[in-house]
Amino acid sequence: MVEEEEFEFAEDLEAILHLTPEVQLAIEQVFPSQDPLDRADFNAVEYINTLFPTEQSLANIDDVVNKIRLKIRRLDDNIRTVVRGQTNVGQDGRQALEEAQIAIQQLFGKIKDIKDKAEKSEQMVKEITRDIKQLDHAKRHLTTSITTLNHLHMLAGGVDSLEAMTRKRQYGEVANLLQGVVNVLEHFHKYMGIPQIRQLSERVKAAQSELGTQILADFEEAFPSQGTKRPGGPSNVLRDACLVANVLDPRIKQEIIKKFIRQHLSEYLVLFQENQDVAWLDKIDRRYAWIKRQLLDYEEKYGRMFPEEWCMTERIAVEFCHITRVELAKVMRTRAKEIEVKLLLFAIQRTTNFEGLLAKRFTGCTLTDTPGQKRPESPLDPTNPFLEDEPGEDVGTDKDEDLAKPRKPKAPDNPFHGIVSKCFEPHLYVYIESQDKNLGELIDRFVADFRAQGPPKAGTGEGGAVLPSCADLFVYYKKCMVQCSQLSTGEPMIALTTIFQKFLREYAWKILSGNLPKSSSNSGGLTISSLLKEKEGSEAAKFTVDELCLICSILSTAEYCLATTQQLEEKLKEKVDKVLVERINLTGEMDTFSTVISNSIQLLVQDLDAACDPALTAMSKMPWQSVEHVGDQSPYVTSIIMHIKQNVPIIRDNLASTRKYFTQFCIKFTNSFIPKFINHLFRCKPISMVGAEQLLLDTHSLKTVLLDLPSIGSQVLRKAPASYTKIVVKGMTRAEMILKRLLAGIMPVRRGCFPHYPSPAHHSPA
Repeated sequence: MVEEEEFEFAEDLEAILHLTPEVQLAIEQVFPSQDPLDRADFNAVEYINTLFPTEQSLANIDDVVNKIRLKIRRLDDNIRTVVRGQTNVGQDGRQALEEAQIAIQQLFGKIKDIKDKAEKSEQMVKEITRDIKQLDHAKRHLTTSITTLNHLHMLAGGVDSLEAMTRKRQYGEVANLLQGVVNVLEHFHKYMGIPQIRQLSERVKAAQSELGTQILADFEEAFPSQGTKRPGGPSNVLRDACLVANVLDPRIKQEIIKKFIRQHLSEYLVLFQENQDVAWLDKIDRRYAWIKRQLLDYEEKYGRMFPEEWCMTERIAVEFCHITRVELAKVMRTRAKEIEVKLLLFAIQRTTNFEGLLAKRFTGCTLTDTPGQKRPESPLDPTNPFLEDEPGEDVGTDKDEDLAKPRKPKAPDNPFHGIVSKCFEPHLYVYIESQDKNLGELIDRFVADFRAQGPPKAGTGEGGAVLPSCADLFVYYKKCMVQCSQLSTGEPMIALTTIFQKFLREYAWKILSGNLPKSSSNSGGLTISSLLKEKEGSEAAKFTVDELCLICSILSTAEYCLATTQQLEEKLKEKVDKVLVERINLTGEMDTFSTVISNSIQLLVQDLDAACDPALTAMSKMPWQSVEHVGDQSPYVTSIIMHIKQNVPIIRDNLASTRKYFTQFCIKFTNSFIPKFINHLFRCKPISMVGAEQLLLDTHSLKTVLLDLPSIGSQVLRKAPASYTKIVVKGMTRAEMILKRLLAGIMPVRRGCFPHYPSPAHHSPA
């Protein structure tokens, strides 16, 4: 019973002393110990085994027990001491709390004393500084009063002097004095309620008004609106008057500039009147020569009279441009029927040259609107004529290098562009009609040249190459686009785009589609004996080598046109005004070239497919039931392989620059040939098991050839694209499975058919 009670007590004690891992970890950190008895996972059995590992070690068991008992007595003593020490903790805590409360009360009293002393100190400082603040305010007011009195004295004296100098026309002194008076008067805006100040302000305004009227009268006298310019050099009085006008109302300055420029260009309006011979476009150079002389004359005589910041030379040139644009527009409206393309382009060229000369000479600061920067040109394909940069841009030779290295920024656009040449825009329909006619003649010449020179010949290096006429067409397009963009970036560019679209379609149909070889009817069926003759078998091909080269050339040309048309569209969008960008769309023309590419590939596929048809027909007519043994591949397989080896290398070599379209050709041919081959398998009837084995061997041979089709006959072996290989494996595996199931006896053979398989119509190509 005692042992049971002790055991229950031990279990209760263990349950009480069970600590969470977090608490146990905290105890180990506070009281680190290496004693096994202090471990949370203490195991009594392991501990005893450690103390007595062998029977011999039990000899000193009494010593060990004594040590344990001694340790237990010490632990009991420590526990007893701690428990007794805790009896006085509550009393000590209450005493400490009372002491803390007393200390807080003392601290609060000291803080209150400090706050009272601080308030007294602040009041004392305010009393000390009150007189100082009063003195500071008095000093500030006194300084302001003295300054205001000085300004008033300066203003009164300045107004008197200004009135006296105005009467004497001493503009040099007035210019400096007036600016000072205006600056001083600004200090008295808040004192305008004082009658004397308001009176001085009105006198200043009256003096300014009088100066403006007087200066305008002096300029009118020196440069009358009617009559010739005053001979001799500029007047010092007028030079000083311009300095005064800078300080007066800006309208005075504008009026002076307007009257001087009008008087300076009055001779131009007389010399180049609408009814004069020199007013017509063929003598447009004389207009620009006249203004050049006038600008030189102005620089000589009046260059120092006007302040430099007035930019009078540029203003004269700009006003001349505005007048010229209006006058030319009137003349061309009156004589519109006399405008020819050469005359129009001559006038535009001379005008744009003059605008370029203005851009070199002036900054354009007097213009109210300057054209914005255009986007930098994008790097294009090296064979594309639109890659050639326009003047002022770098010309690249390698596409990858051009993409890697930064391009130099374009020179800023001419701010004077269109300032005169804008007047030619309503008459650009003459230029557009001319380009329509020229492009029509160009297309006709391309057609005639093609007929005269004939298609590209095999073995001359021309097969598969882009037709030269294509590059000529796009070079001409670029020339027209650049020329038209210099004339206008508005509606004429849209009209030119329409012309481009028209002749892109004509080129696609007349030069490309119109010259594709026509597919003829299939040659007659071949017998087994004819298939054994290589010569007769080779006659199955419909197109000659030259015709294959022509198809490849047209395909390459159509691909070039497709890529270049896309670049042409981008260039047109860069050149045209932003509001018209949405109207530039060459998608239809790009689709046309895509159609030419598809038709060319289809012709190549049909040609090779038709060349293999006689062999497949011969396969279906062979007596498969009488085949006695399995030999090498059948003659029809040899014929098919021969046609493939004849055609595919030619097509591959001629499409070397357009590899992706050669891959398309291979895929389309395979998609056409394999279903047709399976269809002819169903026509092989009746058939014996030996015949089926021979067909299986032939099918494997064709599968091998088709897998090597992209690189057949090539010295450089390249792995066929995965997409192509997948199609061949899937299609030919189906044919092999048909024959294997036949051989395995899954499909009973009846005379003339495969009963459990669909009819041949179900296996014909889609």
